[in-house]
Amino acid sequence: MGALKGKEAEKRPLRGRVTALAGVLLVAFSAREAVSAVSPLLGQISADLPFDAVTTGILGMLPTAGFAMMGFFALPLVRQFQMEHLLLVAILLTTSGQVGRALGWNVVAFLVFTCIAMLGIGLVNVVAPPLLMKYFPDRIGVLAALHISLLGGSTAMAAQFAIPLGNLYGWRFSIGIWAAFSALAAIPWLILPAAKRNLARSRTSPADDRPLPPANAIKPWRSSIGWGTAMIFAGCSSNTFAALTWLPAVLVDRGTGPDAAGSMLALYSILALPVALVAPVVVVRMPRPLPVAILFVLAFAVGYAGIIFAPPASAAVWVVIAGLGQGAYAFAFTMINKRTRTQSGSGSLSAFAQGTGYAFASIGPFLFALLHSPGDDWLPSFGMLGAWLVVLVAGAIMVNKPRMLDKGP
Repeated sequence: MGALKGKEAEKRPLRGRVTALAGVLLVAFSAREAVSAVSPLLGQISADLPFDAVTTGILGMLPTAGFAMMGFFALPLVRQFQMEHLLLVAILLTTSGQVGRALGWNVVAFLVFTCIAMLGIGLVNVVAPPLLMKYFPDRIGVLAALHISLLGGSTAMAAQFAIPLGNLYGWRFSIGIWAAFSALAAIPWLILPAAKRNLARSRTSPADDRPLPPANAIKPWRSSIGWGTAMIFAGCSSNTFAALTWLPAVLVDRGTGPDAAGSMLALYSILALPVALVAPVVVVRMPRPLPVAILFVLAFAVGYAGIIFAPPASAAVWVVIAGLGQGAYAFAFTMINKRTRTQSGSGSLSAFAQGTGYAFASIGPFLFALLHSPGDDWLPSFGMLGAWLVVLVAGAIMVNKPRMLDKGP
């Protein structure tokens, strides 16, 4: 996968990359609380702001819609600006969006600031793979695993503490407190320029500071790798974000208490951790990693079947199984760098695949609500998610062949 991914790169020390490592991990830890902190509190929020089925559906689709929008915008940005600067912009958007949402005086303001936060997270999603390629080309699997694991951990933490914090201090504090973690994530990226100057003096700089070179020859939309990766993102994200938005409502409808339903969402979210730790390391070592994607699809499908048809008392079992399906995101994230050789190729594929994939995935959480009618046990809604799993498998087949999007140096 290129010179930096060869044996010589594997011997490179971490010296000079500790600040970047801290920055990557802090950003990952703070990047998803804004997504999962709201759905457990919808009852409390609706007591102050008049959310209905349509506006709740819009709220559910904002994460994937925001991620998609930023994916499209980021494609030219990653060729014009340094990744570190784009990441600081992303952190600013995420932090300000969360603060504004907590102060939201009506439904429209709440949705607008939520969109701003999601745009920030979407930009984080796009720049993370090329940043890993830039600073850690010799440890792509391990760093991808840590990055995605922290995404899952932060998602679970916000879901678990949403209702307890809301009960103690109100829903505005509960969803706004996570902005502090987003702001904290900016610190390493603010001090990194000074660290780089020191590295330059010692001639151990791990990466240059130039923006990505123009990648006119890299056109992901003309490649099955680009479309396949986008389809994987569409399939896994439509499922994951529908669950993050609607799983508590589904479980409450089936007889689970609100507090327990919030804990189930936290359980679902935290299960992204173990699969994220394992999946990238496995995927980078497999020339044809299609079986890994199929395992995650089966986990989603079996978990959904249990949630719909099994007795409510066994819900935790099926939530666990469905939660393991979130490893599909780790699969998609890892394939960006597995099917590219260069930072430029990684940035182009990341922007296109996530922009296109999340655009399609935004339909999932919105339709999940609209397809539900009282007494249908949510079967049409989960059937729609099953169709997205077929899309995921098709995308995994398209990227399974060992080849590269870019020719590399």
